[in-house]
Amino acid sequence: MNLRIIVVLAVLAGVTGSPTTRPEAESADVSAHPNSVPETVEEKEIFGQQKVLAEEEAVMATGELNPSHYPAQRAAKVVQHYLNTRYGSPYRLFGLQRVLSGNAEDVADSGRKYQLEISVQEIIGNTTGNVSAEVLFPRGEQQRSAQVRASCEELLKINTKAQEETLYQQYKTNQSLLSAQNLPDSYGHIEPDMKPFWHLGIVASSFVMLNESTENTLYNMAQVANITQLATENDQLKFDCHILLHEMVSQEIIHWKLLFTWSPPEGVKVLQMEQLPHCHECEKTPNTN
Repeated sequence: MNLRIIVVLAVLAGVTGSPTTRPEAESADVSAHPNSVPETVEEKEIFGQQKVLAEEEAVMATGELNPSHYPAQRAAKVVQHYLNTRYGSPYRLFGLQRVLSGNAEDVADSGRKYQLEISVQEIIGNTTGNVSAEVLFPRGEQQRSAQVRASCEELLKINTKAQEETLYQQYKTNQSLLSAQNLPDSYGHIEPDMKPFWHLGIVASSFVMLNESTENTLYNMAQVANITQLATENDQLKFDCHILLHEMVSQEIIHWKLLFTWSPPEGVKVLQMEQLPHCHECEKTPNTN
């Protein structure tokens, strides 16, 4: 009788297994597009914590935040987009390197405010500096853009005016207008002379990501599907651009059409932004043949 009980218990143990062991989830590839900009080390760690984060989503933490968890990371990403809209150019591009510390609090009926200390990298010049920032996600039925306060004097020391002026004059006086596709291509490759326009696409996309970001989203740039220079009679270079954004929480690739201008004195100005309808054919890897 005792032997029979032992056998039954052993069988049950083999069937149920360990409810907390999910090795396949830990190693899953979460990239939804082959050209997505590489996430930071912290973002990669985040996606390996799906179970913990799902529980964390239920109630937003207040007070001191875990720098590696979604609430702090999402707010910090908004700061990255904000810096790109303010200071980004073909030769200056900002990326979140690490969240150092963060706090969150509910502010009466106005929304939810985050105080952050983050490390930001100016990617092209490869310089890093710490940024103090405040992000307010407004509350209400109608979605409104996050309000951001941040400065990055340390990251603006490298002077890019000469490079920008050279690029501007080249494409201002060209007889033929620029047209390019798939930046980067499906192998992650970009021709050197097209890299400034990939950077311009990222800066322009930051206007969209800043406008669309909430406490429940985490956007990353995936690709400039195409960019076309338009004729203009003023001093701005003008571009029509189709970009692909990776929303890393839902794993969706979202298509946007942008009309924007750029010049060294004025920077990037987005004139129009339109989200394109979802298209399954658009999800396929771009054909570079």
